[in-house]
Amino acid sequence: MADFELTDDDLRVVVRYATEWAAEVLPVFERALPGDERPRAAIEAARQFVGGAQRSALQRTTAFAAHRAAKDAPSEVARLAAQAAGDAAAAAYLHPIAKAHQVGHILRAPTNRALIAELESGNDPGVGDEAIEAVCRRTQPELVDVLCRYPEPRGGASRSTHLMADLDRRLRASRRTTWTPD
Repeated sequence: MADFELTDDDLRVVVRYATEWAAEVLPVFERALPGDERPRAAIEAARQFVGGAQRSALQRTTAFAAHRAAKDAPSEVARLAAQAAGDAAAAAYLHPIAKAHQVGHILRAPTNRALIAELESGNDPGVGDEAIEAVCRRTQPELVDVLCRYPEPRGGASRSTHLMADLDRRLRASRRTTWTPD
């Protein structure tokens, strides 16, 4: 049962967003496990949906495979990169239910990108905060419109949940955010 409407166009906005961020960090995973194609396959499946293909078992199966790759990752940054790829493909199945945990399906890929930057800098929280600011500048208003259909997530104790809550708050605060490609 749906709490609001979520069209295929809305889903494509979310999938495109998650895929852009996942693709940026894919090299982190591929450096750690160069022969493991699961995250790349998830990103490609997500891109097919963004390009107009119907949702299919391809997005689901590649999402699950990328999440299994995350469990096999030898480092936290590689795990986060594979998880972002899985989330990109899985976003095609975002549910139109008013539950805060759905926000994670929208924002986890860009949050992981920020956390990876922070971890690679030697755990400098300023780097993560700057990355969140960069995400905000590149977020399209259409994504924010979809995001605002969901309730705000609760914060948590982990750095990841802190970054995601900050990103969510900033995006909701300004529906006038302009997207500029890098």
